[in-house]
Amino acid sequence: METIAVLVDVQNIYYTTRQAFKSRFDYNALWRQLSEQYQITSANAYAISSTDPKQRQFHHILRGIGFKVHLKPFIQRSDGSAKGDWDVGIALDAIELAADVDRIVLLSGDGDFQILVERIQQRFGKKVTVISARALTANNLIDVADDYQPIDDTLLIY
Repeated sequence: METIAVLVDVQNIYYTTRQAFKSRFDYNALWRQLSEQYQITSANAYAISSTDPKQRQFHHILRGIGFKVHLKPFIQRSDGSAKGDWDVGIALDAIELAADVDRIVLLSGDGDFQILVERIQQRFGKKVTVISARALTANNLIDVADDYQPIDDTLLIY
């Protein structure tokens, strides 16, 4: 059984699933599907910290499933803009984990990850699976992935 490291861009999956399907993503179903096909050696979920009790409960649920939850504060700038993404953290962890697994499974539709996918493939000779909402995923990311799995009804909570 292939070993995998799972990296979830929680904000990307939340917003794209909500927009594309008017639904929520089912992390339990994801874990079941992946663990039937692969041996999960590492699973990281990257999210924004919050004092909202529902968000905190969600983070506890992710931990209960088996994810290590990485939290970063949401930054509101004085000009009104905001920052709260995990792209660099996800990329660094993916590079570090790639040496120890057969495959990286990335949950995000962000085209910025194309370079990361190519680097993992070239430097480590490892495969990368991308899982995301097809309608809101950059084509360059789909094209470079070894396997692309669009989110479908099996991964949604209605």
